[in-house]
Amino acid sequence: MADEPPQEEPRVAFRELDLPEEVQLGIEAAGFTHGTPIQSRILPLALLGRDVAGQAQTGTGKTAAFLITILTRLLRNDIPRRPGRPRALIIAPTRELAIQISADAKVLAQATGLIVQAVYGGVDYKKQRESLGENVDILVGTPGRLIDYLKQSVYRLDGVEAFVVDEADRMFDMGFIQDLRFLLRRCPPPGKRQAMLFSATLSHDVMELAYVFLHESVRVEVQPEQVVAERVEHHLYHVGNHEKMGLLIGILRHEGPERTLIFSNMRRTADTVHRTLVANGYSAEQITGDIEQRKRLTILEDFREGRVAILVATDVASRGLHIDNVTHVINYDLPFDAEDYVHRVGRTARAGAAGTAISLACENYVEGLEAIEAYVGFKLPAEFPDDSLIADYTRPPRRYDSRRPGDRGGRAGPGGGGGGPTRREPRRDEPRRDEPRRDVPPRHQHAAAAHAPAAPQEAASAPVGNSVVPSGQVLASPATAGSTGVAADDANPAKKRRRRRKRKGGTAAAGASGEGGESSGGDSGGDQD
Repeated sequence: MADEPPQEEPRVAFRELDLPEEVQLGIEAAGFTHGTPIQSRILPLALLGRDVAGQAQTGTGKTAAFLITILTRLLRNDIPRRPGRPRALIIAPTRELAIQISADAKVLAQATGLIVQAVYGGVDYKKQRESLGENVDILVGTPGRLIDYLKQSVYRLDGVEAFVVDEADRMFDMGFIQDLRFLLRRCPPPGKRQAMLFSATLSHDVMELAYVFLHESVRVEVQPEQVVAERVEHHLYHVGNHEKMGLLIGILRHEGPERTLIFSNMRRTADTVHRTLVANGYSAEQITGDIEQRKRLTILEDFREGRVAILVATDVASRGLHIDNVTHVINYDLPFDAEDYVHRVGRTARAGAAGTAISLACENYVEGLEAIEAYVGFKLPAEFPDDSLIADYTRPPRRYDSRRPGDRGGRAGPGGGGGGPTRREPRRDEPRRDEPRRDVPPRHQHAAAAHAPAAPQEAASAPVGNSVVPSGQVLASPATAGSTGVAADDANPAKKRRRRRKRKGGTAAAGASGEGGESSGGDSGGDQD
């Protein structure tokens, strides 16, 4: 693999590139005039048909670089379209990124007549399957759904003229590497198709993948002068975990942001933050991995259009999410990985705009601060918040738990469930207290029978222990012998010995059979427990 020597190149004008007019119209519709550094370095090579391994941070324009290359190649080759035979394949690690790439591709390809389709999990399984079996030129998808349809022979990859692996480092992090290899082996061999691989870091694993599936590729690295965008204003507050929510509310009241992204490390934290914001009158929604994909798309659209002012999310939204005019990014939790800080902060100050990044460093996550500062190359301006910035706030109502009868979100009063503990209902597979257990081993059946309800008297004789009780004869009443009578106790030698010890020396006629009047109320009560 040849390395492209680092050099300063002016940003090329798209009109100066040898591109089909249909592609130029799409570029103008997207509002592009000059290429970014990664586009200016990659496009002259990729348009010649070279395989490329590119390194660039998020938001640098690499998506447009490989889309323009693919559109140009497909228009110039002009191969007849065949059902279920996509001519280009783009693999993305997350649903959000696949959706974003598909949307950008449709804008750039609007004058070309090429058909773009995205497939990803969570929505429209049957609809995607039917569309994929028809005419598709550019296929964008996540590994799982792509493999699912491929194994069902819905489409084939032997006609692929170009493929792209985007966010290759994330593929490794998410465990998709075997799925990725499975898909790429179904494409034509190196030399018979063009391949492009992009990653935020060209690690050893990523380069090994490039050596296997790329043919005489050129490695292009575009390192920005600083890792994060220049126009981001960074703030960090050292705060106790018990004060984080009050500080968050205080920051929102003080800053008055127009459009804010709040990141947390865990889903339950995101849910708590979201419900607290709603309880305090903020227009907020949340995106986490357990929310249905259709709903996630609706929430993102509402956030883009300004119908929702605050979006609470986990790192599922830290990459591949392009939303204009995000004024503030708040790290409610410092991320585990230093790179995730860059990706989170990269959601603001896009396209030359200014933005603010605020991080709350509590005792749970402050250990990651040193790694973050080493990665970004500077110290985050840190301070301790004034008491005036930590606001009082309304706590959200307790979430209703359907497993607890009477639980209605902590509201006191009749049926409210907020006045005290409630009885837990047994699961379907869990026996009730008043039902005999059916899973007791044979050697414990007698002990279990001691707690079972009394069986109704039978018309005929019924065996008890080693004897037979004639019909109509009652051994003991429930009032004196517990809920099962004395016969079950007689079958248990341990209980028989305990009764003898209790009666020894005082009680008359403990009896060889142990059947007399047999027990005191205390003994009976003990058996019932």
